Amino acid sequence: MTSQITNNHSAHHHDHDTEATSKVVFGFWVYIMSDCILFSCFFASYAVLHANVFGGPGPKELFDLNYVMIETFLLLTSSFTYGLATLAMTKENKAQVMLWLFFTFLLGLGFIGMEINEFHHLIIEGNGPSRSAFLSSFFGLVGLHGLHVTCGLIWMALLMVQVYKRGLTAIVKRKLSCLSLFWHFLDIIWIFVFTVVYLMGVM
Repeated sequence: MTSQITNNHSAHHHDHDTEATSKVVFGFWVYIMSDCILFSCFFASYAVLHANVFGGPGPKELFDLNYVMIETFLLLTSSFTYGLATLAMTKENKAQVMLWLFFTFLLGLGFIGMEINEFHHLIIEGNGPSRSAFLSSFFGLVGLHGLHVTCGLIWMALLMVQVYKRGLTAIVKRKLSCLSLFWHFLDIIWIFVFTVVYLMGVM
């Protein structure tokens, strides 16, 4: 009888966890949709302003496609390693979750490092955001994405600490699932940035 009650309780608890997770994840989807609108506005601004170089250098002169390809490779690979972390989470393998999150973090950090380096070079060469409408919209769009990646990295670092201290509790898993959505979303946005800003800019 006692074991039946315990089983019922754990089943109920599991249902409650699943329900809470789906609510949180749904809420997070709503946030991502609103973020999509924000990015759309920045993409629209870039589409309108990218031709206004005011006699300054345009995308062809400024962008190094090989450099951006490495950045893209880092971010796409980080999405893959995050997927492996999620897979390890479903298998309740704490050590592997930590390992893949660590790799994801390093790849994301490499991406941000390269982006800061690119911005730094543009600014010291006198091609900062105030140089032209094209550069304002470029720094705005790419910087917005970079800011999101930075927030994702801070979030990831905090989650690694939580996984390490608390293990794979229902709450930690919920947070990992939300970060997963966020991280893959940033990947998709970057593919658009890469195509619209860099690829079409250089062509």
